[in-house]
Amino acid sequence: MKHMKTLLIFLIPFSFNGYSQSTITTFILIRHAEKLSGSMTDNKNDPDLTEEGKQRALRLVALLKETKVDAIYSTNYKRTQNTVAPLANTKGITVRTYEAKKTEAVDEMLRSFVGGTIVVCGHSNTTPWLANYLLGKNALKDFEDSDYDNVLVVSVIERGKGKVVWMNY
Repeated sequence: MKHMKTLLIFLIPFSFNGYSQSTITTFILIRHAEKLSGSMTDNKNDPDLTEEGKQRALRLVALLKETKVDAIYSTNYKRTQNTVAPLANTKGITVRTYEAKKTEAVDEMLRSFVGGTIVVCGHSNTTPWLANYLLGKNALKDFEDSDYDNVLVVSVIERGKGKVVWMNY
């Protein structure tokens, strides 16, 4: 039996000199959960989640149980949509689709939810890209293809001015 990583999280508000908490936007960036592969899937370009992936999606709900979430975004693939679907159902929020690596989409998220918390589900290459875009620097590399448990919490006052906390769930 594979050992499961567990992490207890205590989020402490970041200190941005001269900025109030209401101007800090928090992005919770996750990669989709484990996906079907090879002969296990009907569509290799748009596979669904494995049973392990479905369990990870439920752990995301538990992880963010006490967190106020203002919006949930996902790319338009089964694996990303189904990773955040249980969270969206629990929070009573409709999942919005976005195009990965499109700066206009990220800028719109920032404008629409200033001071809020946004969950964004992407892929092994788009999730670090999004964090880097928000931070205004190339601080993170793509995730390994077999790595599904990363959570990047990026708090920004504006694009290029932020901090990141990297966790696992």
